[in-house]
Amino acid sequence: METRIVFHIDFDYFYAQCEETRSPELKSKPVCVCVFSDRGGDSGAIATANYTARKYGVKSGIPIAFAKRKLEERKDAVFLPVDFEFYSEMSEKAMGIMRDAADIFEYVGRDEAYLDVTHRAGMDFGNASHLAQQIKNTIRDKIKLSCSIGISSNKLISKIASDFQKPDGLTVVPPDKKEAFLDQLKIRKIPGIGKKTEEMFLEMGIETIQDLKKLDIFTLNKEFGRKSGTFIYNSARGIDEEPVKKREESIQYSKITTLKKDSKDYQFLSENISELCQEVYEVIKKNNKMFKSIGIHFVQSDMSNKSKSRMLRNPTNSIDDLQKNAGQLLKEALESQTITIRRVGVKVSELSEIQGQSDITSFF
Repeated sequence: METRIVFHIDFDYFYAQCEETRSPELKSKPVCVCVFSDRGGDSGAIATANYTARKYGVKSGIPIAFAKRKLEERKDAVFLPVDFEFYSEMSEKAMGIMRDAADIFEYVGRDEAYLDVTHRAGMDFGNASHLAQQIKNTIRDKIKLSCSIGISSNKLISKIASDFQKPDGLTVVPPDKKEAFLDQLKIRKIPGIGKKTEEMFLEMGIETIQDLKKLDIFTLNKEFGRKSGTFIYNSARGIDEEPVKKREESIQYSKITTLKKDSKDYQFLSENISELCQEVYEVIKKNNKMFKSIGIHFVQSDMSNKSKSRMLRNPTNSIDDLQKNAGQLLKEALESQTITIRRVGVKVSELSEIQGQSDITSFF
């Protein structure tokens, strides 16, 4: 079996870096890109902060007011509202450069993608390193952004490697170096291992990936369940068989609103969800689309996120289907809801064109 060569490309502090490209004077200042809520003032959360702001403890997800307190001594700190349209434009340009360099291109999000370059690099990791540097140079020259690239024989190690020398990093982990590379790292570097799992391991005296390899599969399955246990066991050994799969950006339509008050009351939330459904539906109608997947999204009072979605049997463009399913998802989500909710959103995806009747909008 041939050794694959996989890139994971990840943009550094993407939203804030995009803002720096159109206002270069921001580069020396702490920059925070914020999702301001409709409540006015400093209500809302940080979406991304540049590295200057991060030195003061500002990170994604913390409240804007909290970030401002951390940056009190920096009178030049800048707090900007998100501009998703601009970031999507920048992302599209960058993704185009990557797509052209790949055998197989897999879009992950606005600021990240996997590339299989096995044949493009002639199955040679030295060539792959040169190719990665060319991609970095082209992205920097054409759109003034820096990115970090991890190179290895699979997606898992490439993702870990892209984070290894941020910002503007390039880390190559050929198959014969993967053990030495992984063993030194903290277990938290494995994607999917969060704070709680890390704490459980620390109680067991497990800090590094090398320590983690001492646990057998049976112990891991018993502690974390078969699926998670197997994933952790394989990840510690750098095993990941999942291929890079062609995936372009999937389009979805969504609307989100900040509630007038934090709540978990079904009636109150239902009214807001219903209004959002109507707004999303107007966009669907305007674009002559049908949808097959419906989702709702909460930003909770502690700024954590929660979402729930369902796939319909057949595509539809009915407002009744949208309202009914969003209401059902809301009921299910609230069954286990302990925290009050601050923002709610509705989205539709798995979109398709309406076939057959070009004037279908006249029926609404």
